[in-house]
Amino acid sequence: MSENLTPWQQYKKNLGDARPWDLMHKDQQTDEKTANERYEICKKCPEFINLTTQCKKCGCIMTLKTKLKIAECPLGKWGQVDVKIDEGDKNAKV
Repeated sequence: MSENLTPWQQYKKNLGDARPWDLMHKDQQTDEKTANERYEICKKCPEFINLTTQCKKCGCIMTLKTKLKIAECPLGKWGQVDVKIDEGDKNAKV
């Protein structure tokens, strides 16, 4: 059975847990090597828009999203790295 999501609900689902304001915290960012590896994967994807460096699937600017530890590709091409779980946060992902 397919989900009946509005375009906005689908966009939020594809976005995942990453949020732009996480870029303000250095501890939420990956190392440069990981960010570059992720971005290279994105650049080869048919969902990547070269002009804006955005993903058609999630709408994110990939030059930024690839820098976030908690970010993941909506197509499963790359995932989260080194995410520490706060014992008090029951919604955190590994």
